[in-house]
Order: sequence, then structure tokens, then C-alpha cells
Amino acid sequence: MGFLDSAIGGLLGGNGGASAEQVLATLLQQHGGIGGLVNQLSQGGLGPQVASWIGNGQNMTVTATEITQALGSGRIGELAQKAGINPQEAGELLAKAIPHLVDHLTPGGQLPANANTVPAGDVLTGAVRAIAARLLA
Repeated sequence: MGFLDSAIGGLLGGNGGASAEQVLATLLQQHGGIGGLVNQLSQGGLGPQVASWIGNGQNMTVTATEITQALGSGRIGELAQKAGINPQEAGELLAKAIPHLVDHLTPGGQLPANANTVPAGDVLTGAVRAIAARLLA
């Protein structure tokens, strides 16, 4: 993927750890797809933020602390280990990436019909590219 992969990889675990796609695939797999991730984040107190990411308006931001509380420190620790970074960094990076991931995987302002599956290949690669472009803008 070149420059964008390097950019997002640096943001999501390019320090000799898993690729950005692998980290995001793991996150989605742990939650049963985008539907499960959205549900976990909403139940974790981020309902208004999640609604903004799914909707067609401006995406609300979240902090590393909010993401860690919503997903659980154990999950963040697992992702950090996979990415080869510390949990604090993982929380910060996920707080930047998750809003864009949810936004990208919920076109038209709603969950897709296959919301309980983990996107594969080109769909996940496209999501990583979209995240990288938004984070680098």
C-alpha cells in the first residue's frame, strides 16, 4: 500500500508489530464485526459519539481514556501487544482511528446488512486507506 500503509501503520502499530489491517481486523473480530463494536462502544458510554460516526454529520471525538473504558483495558492491552506498542499509545491511536473506521464501514448513515461479520481484504484495506487519509489531512 506504500505511503498510506506506512502512515497508518505508524499510527496503528507499525513499530515491528502487526499491520494496520491486522490490528483493525482483530478489533472487529473480538467484537463480532462493526455491529458488535458499535454496540460495545455504545454500552460503554459512547452512544452520542458512535451515533455521530454512523450519521452523516461531523464525527465527535473521543479520548484514549474513553476508548479504554468502553473497550476494556484488557482488550486494549491485547491490541497493543499485537501492534508492538504500549497500551497508552494504543488507546490514543484507537481514539483517533475508531471514529473513522466506524464512519467508513457505515455508509449512508446506517449499519450495513453484514454488520456482524468482519470485513476482509479489499474492504478492510479501503478502510485503512480512508483512515490514513483523514488522519493525515
